[in-house]
Amino acid sequence: MSPTTKTEKRTSPRESWGSLRRLPSGRWQARYPGPDGEIHTARTDDDRALTFETKTDARTWLSGVHRKIALGTWESPQAMAARMRAEAEAEAARTIGFTEYAERWVEMIRTQPSRSGKMRSAGTIRSYKGKVHGYLIPEFGDTPVRAIDKNRIREMTDKLDKIPSPLNPKSKFNGVTRPVLTVLMMILRQAARDGYIVKEPDVPMPRQEPVRRGPDDDVGEEVANPEQVEALYGAMPDQWAIAVLLAAWCQLRRGECLGLQRRDIEWHPDGSATLHVRRQLNAHTGDFTDPKSDAGKRSLSVPRLMVDRLREHLRDHVAPEAKAPVLPSNPQGSVPLSNTRWWNVWSEAKDLVDSVHPKFRFHDLRHTGLTIFAQEGATLAELMRRGGHSDIRIVLRYQHATMTRDRELANRMSDRVDAALDFERSSRSQPVSDSGGHL
Repeated sequence: MSPTTKTEKRTSPRESWGSLRRLPSGRWQARYPGPDGEIHTARTDDDRALTFETKTDARTWLSGVHRKIALGTWESPQAMAARMRAEAEAEAARTIGFTEYAERWVEMIRTQPSRSGKMRSAGTIRSYKGKVHGYLIPEFGDTPVRAIDKNRIREMTDKLDKIPSPLNPKSKFNGVTRPVLTVLMMILRQAARDGYIVKEPDVPMPRQEPVRRGPDDDVGEEVANPEQVEALYGAMPDQWAIAVLLAAWCQLRRGECLGLQRRDIEWHPDGSATLHVRRQLNAHTGDFTDPKSDAGKRSLSVPRLMVDRLREHLRDHVAPEAKAPVLPSNPQGSVPLSNTRWWNVWSEAKDLVDSVHPKFRFHDLRHTGLTIFAQEGATLAELMRRGGHSDIRIVLRYQHATMTRDRELANRMSDRVDAALDFERSSRSQPVSDSGGHL
């Protein structure tokens, strides 16, 4: 055995600064007094135990630490590890790709409640996921989230606008751009909350144009009138025409109309009827699900103007079973009309009514009914209950309808005042006879 080996096996004398010792494994360990008054054992930059193969390596490392302390650049192993983790996380935030983050976002909305505290429905999750995988990931791929700016989003928007409508290729509006852009902005907003970007890009959402606007219409009065509702009812195939009245005069959503069953209509001895909204035919899943919110489950009085037509519809087109769909795919059938087939039926019927704007949607019939409901003096609470709304901000849109009523009442008041003043002026201008009957 060489002399050098014998020397290394003996206990090492104390260093001039710090200390070294040989471990049972044969490797060397270094310890030193830090500026914080603590004795530290050599550790890696990520705060793991560090040992050395030779005493020379340990001494060299110890010398380097001593130099950092002298220069004032020393950090405790814990502080250095925390700084490096923060830097690594910051670097990951700068470089995380859209696909990776979008997948995380999808998982988050699936497993965590929304800001209202409620879990999102399966249909909502499926809809968002479809837009992420069908449009956004193919567009952005591994592009860093931080690189998706206003210009990049505008490029994507231009591409989406050129996609033809899958159901109506002649339409200028494909119904894709706005929903996809909405999901993208939701993802980027969450990325800002998570610290991956400073702020979501300031991108204006495509404006939804009014469904109807005539030269004599006031701003906000984009509703069909009763004559147009009748025209739409007449243009629909008989077996599904009742849906127009259900949407306009009972203010049902499309899915609520398609989800109606015979048992949901309660008839009273005086001939009136109550309609109970208990479910919807979900356009995303194709199944029956609860309405959009708890407020969607409601009971509505069926207006007298459509009671007879509803009774005739049930007699002629709906099977007698309690669960028979009110809008079956076939007369007296047990399967409800699908959302896709309904869209085709509605589009063809709407195109037959020249007085209805081409952009008029079936959903806008609700606007018609709720506007007239507001004109009759319904309170906000009554409008919310009738329409199945849970957000008062949505219902406020119908308050514009009261301005029409306000204008009508103001004009009637003006006519009454003018008539009273005319009568007063007329009375004053009449000559007064004396007691003898002479002027």
